[in-house]
Amino acid sequence: METLLMLERITIKSNSGPYDVEFAPNLLNNFVASEEGVTHYLVDSNVARMYTNQLASVLSDPYTLLIEATEDNKSIDSIIPVIEQLVNNNFKRDHLLLAIGGGIVQDITCFIASTLLRGVEWRFVPTTLLAQADSCIGSKSSINLGNVKNILGTFLPPKKIWICHEFLNTLERKDIQSGIGEILKVHAIAGPEAFDLLKQDFSKLISDRTTLLHYIKEALLIKRKYIEVDEYDKSSRNIFNYGHSFGHAIESATNFRVPHGVAVTIGMDMANHIAVMRGHLPAEHRDRMHDVLSQNYFDFKNIPINPDSMMRALLKDKKNTATELMLIFPVGEKASMQRVSVAPEEDFYSQCVQFLQGIGA
Repeated sequence: METLLMLERITIKSNSGPYDVEFAPNLLNNFVASEEGVTHYLVDSNVARMYTNQLASVLSDPYTLLIEATEDNKSIDSIIPVIEQLVNNNFKRDHLLLAIGGGIVQDITCFIASTLLRGVEWRFVPTTLLAQADSCIGSKSSINLGNVKNILGTFLPPKKIWICHEFLNTLERKDIQSGIGEILKVHAIAGPEAFDLLKQDFSKLISDRTTLLHYIKEALLIKRKYIEVDEYDKSSRNIFNYGHSFGHAIESATNFRVPHGVAVTIGMDMANHIAVMRGHLPAEHRDRMHDVLSQNYFDFKNIPINPDSMMRALLKDKKNTATELMLIFPVGEKASMQRVSVAPEEDFYSQCVQFLQGIGA
């Protein structure tokens, strides 16, 4: 673990050129000074309230826009006024966008950077565990249209990412659990050995920053292997949707009362259960993973998930074909992740209901 903690930079190869993730505990006061040229800041308004002093130079900049990081604002209708304000601020092709916030601000900024003036550079300071450990790399933006989650999107990586550990100190427990959900997902994809090593340290993730930092970096290193060979999510990277089809449907069915990464944790447990029911996975793998997954969503297990609402949302998932659901299941003796087509018929519905009825057991 000590060797990994000394790693201060990860370089990601991208079709649009390499980009770096830099790690340092004191970057909060330094990343602004490192920028050259005209920078327009898109800042999570909640982060602005909590870090008023540290972000004083950013918040006083005339080109700073505050974003209320809500799911409703991650929509095409809500993004248009932000673009209009950037245009009113005379945004030029050689200007930069710099996002400070979590996944919602990241999605908004990436989408705008991909489309404004046919593409401009952007940088990112992720302030949530979920963004630091997962979404900050990989190039994707995901935007909602009406009540359909993540149906619009683009690919454009930030030119640089700064991970400042100070931001983790003000996150609520549910936000840490949400980020841990994505860390669990990435390690499950890496295989049983990687997941079981993480499982041994699970109890330390919330309370011990050194352990958490180790797994942030490890998750990014695992993910890098996949996005460097399949940046545009056409083949092998598809397995990162493990837990997500179910997770997005759970978010929708609970009106987003379950945080994203926690919903993904439930979605992984659900995928494992259904994989066993359908004969894809030996039960011992489901049982091996269930304990730690259920611990991560324990605080949310009593939020009701209506099966019909969840199924309606699942049917709208953008990865589906015209007639079948395209789901990621762990398969076989090695619990390797594979994409499996499933007809949304009575047997599948019953398997979903069975899991939801026993959730948290």
